[in-house]
Amino acid sequence: MTKHVPATRTKRKATVDMQRKASVRGAFTLVEIMIVVAIIGLLAAVAIPNVVSQRKKAQLQACKLNMKTFKMVKGQWALEQKKSDTDVPTDADIFGLDKYIEKKPDCPAGGTYTLGAVAEQPNCSIHGTAE
Repeated sequence: MTKHVPATRTKRKATVDMQRKASVRGAFTLVEIMIVVAIIGLLAAVAIPNVVSQRKKAQLQACKLNMKTFKMVKGQWALEQKKSDTDVPTDADIFGLDKYIEKKPDCPAGGTYTLGAVAEQPNCSIHGTAE
């Protein structure tokens, strides 16, 4: 013969069992956390070198664009001021509020620009010439 268990006792036990299971499963294990950290580390190891190389490439492109602009502006300055190919414009001739370029741009990589003579290519101390 089976023993009769009151319904309230069975419900109480079921509730306690469900709460125990919920509390046990509520946190992550150390192994799960370590796997997530390893995956994040792997993704960072792949992504960071690409970001650095793309940044250098963008700096080079911006620097070369600045130097090409300088070359065009030097030609325009020589034409308007009736200068020869051997004349060298100063920063005051090219840069200023009422000049060809309002403010002399800085090299994105931290170099310095040299304008040179009208017939010469502008130069960057880090990237060389625009060509």
